[in-house]
Amino acid sequence: MSSLAAGTGGHDGEGDRDGLAVGAPGHDDRDSQEYDDGQCGEVARPQQCPRSPGGPVAAMRGHQVHDPIVQPATHGAPVLPALAREDRPAGCIVPYGDRARQSVSQPVLRADPAGRACPTLVGIGGSIASAVVLCEHMFVTADATILHADLDAFYASVEQRDDPSLRGRPVIVGGGVVLAASYEAKAYGVRTAMGGAQARRLCPQAIVVPPRMSAYSEASAAVFEVFEQTTPLVEGLSIDEAFLDVAGLRRISGAPADIAAKLRRDVLDQVGLPITVGVARTKFLAKVASGVAKPDGLLVVPPDGELEFLHPLNVGRLWGVGEVTAKKLHDRGITTVGHVAELPQSALVAMLGQAAGRHLHALAHNRDPRPVRVGHRRGSVGAQRALGQRPKSSEEVDAILLGLVERVTRRMRSAGRTGRTVVLRLRFADFSRVTRSHSLSHPTAQTNEILEAVRGLRAAAAPMIERRGLTLVGVAVGNLDDDSAVQLALPFDRRQHDALDEAVDKVRRRFDSGAVTRAALLGRDQGISVPLLPD
Repeated sequence: MSSLAAGTGGHDGEGDRDGLAVGAPGHDDRDSQEYDDGQCGEVARPQQCPRSPGGPVAAMRGHQVHDPIVQPATHGAPVLPALAREDRPAGCIVPYGDRARQSVSQPVLRADPAGRACPTLVGIGGSIASAVVLCEHMFVTADATILHADLDAFYASVEQRDDPSLRGRPVIVGGGVVLAASYEAKAYGVRTAMGGAQARRLCPQAIVVPPRMSAYSEASAAVFEVFEQTTPLVEGLSIDEAFLDVAGLRRISGAPADIAAKLRRDVLDQVGLPITVGVARTKFLAKVASGVAKPDGLLVVPPDGELEFLHPLNVGRLWGVGEVTAKKLHDRGITTVGHVAELPQSALVAMLGQAAGRHLHALAHNRDPRPVRVGHRRGSVGAQRALGQRPKSSEEVDAILLGLVERVTRRMRSAGRTGRTVVLRLRFADFSRVTRSHSLSHPTAQTNEILEAVRGLRAAAAPMIERRGLTLVGVAVGNLDDDSAVQLALPFDRRQHDALDEAVDKVRRRFDSGAVTRAALLGRDQGISVPLLPD
């Protein structure tokens, strides 16, 4: 999935959402990360695979594979065909639902006995044939050793786990706004951040349950314990997803595909939740693989089949491509990742700008040098709140902003962080968005200082708000640093400015977050505060 840019628990759009920016762009409103222009060496081309008509490329794309059931040479149980999905490459997905478990205890992807890349599914115990890939990026290994593990419909899955009567039925978490929807509800078109009334019209038989944030926090903590039992190299993205590096565990735990299979079993057995895992050489491709494999799947992208897997996918699979960027690309006939890869970087820069153009050019060629980072602290802290379609008075909006600033600054102080850049995000009635930011003269976590900056940004945007309506507001503070590393400005005694915040924090820690409330917030619904990973 903390800033508004990185989702936690799959929230986006309407509804309250608090997230953390981790420097890994995954959504349209997340800051893009630039990559250098280093060129990777050629990947050894796979030979023709006798098991797949048309060779490995055809098998991975799925359009020339005639037999949907593969009978492995060394295992008697046939592997079930991949679940149908528009951009899911046949021959790569390994389903791990109830039906798959009846035939195969843990299917994985492996190479054929001759060592040639063969994107077919086999039974338990398979592994990936290594391919030597020359690349100047020092953090990119030659093997697919990075796992992206992502819990499926997290909130809804916890509700179905804890209440057996909900299993197999459409479940919506949240009333006014959909915080999460089970896959049974998603089949009717229900989506996260959709209005509750619209969701109930699409799926009248859906069961609506209130969110239980404490239960989700406990489940997340249990899942991360499984992650850390698997490998010490775990980089959490949000409470329901993480990257894991298993490069050094082959002799201890087996091949990465086997480790991923065991991870899924352990999460299901110990926590009772389904989880999807993507395995690849890079963080970007591992995350794409898990997205394609959902729900409840395992997808391994072999090193010599990366571009064959990546290029047929919709351009929206690239991190940082949202509605606006996708429209620009579609208007020019660019609909797949392969189309992006065919363009020179200069053309993408001219079309999308320097940062976005370089970013997409690198990802389209699967150039992502970032390692899995342990203990990486968040780059921003934020929260947002949906306002609905009903017009809100200026006083109502100001009270909501005050509540958001209090929530953000309280988290910053709790984590010992200060920040300089204050960001205000607005969504209008036509669902367009704008972002306004202001850099303070010094880092701070004081509520009043950040609130003053937010109010200034809102006042500057008032004509636009009046003209276009307002349906969502968000506040974030970026350029974070440890509060102990802040250079003091005159006067040196900061306590006289921080005394009120510190006193209120102490009362809330001892009693409850609602023990002390600002007068402006009395009697007002401050929305839901979603759980976050520890900073």
